[in-house]
Amino acid sequence: MTSTSETGHVTGTRDKNYDLIWYVEACLDNALRLETYIQDAEREHDTELIDLFHKAQSDSRKGAEMGKQLLRSRLSA
Repeated sequence: MTSTSETGHVTGTRDKNYDLIWYVEACLDNALRLETYIQDAEREHDTELIDLFHKAQSDSRKGAEMGKQLLRSRLSA
């Protein structure tokens, strides 16, 4: 979170939970953004970039799934 001392009093969500939600959203957003980058690289037939962006997209999806699993377990507890 930012350098403020907000710990859930304003948002109603503790920093660690907010951070986890933010992380999942950032991973998913990155996976979407990388789809555009992949299409750009495909138009230019740049296989090195295509491979790099596919790997990065896969890593972003994996991070999102890991975060969602952790969030799911915490919300059901």
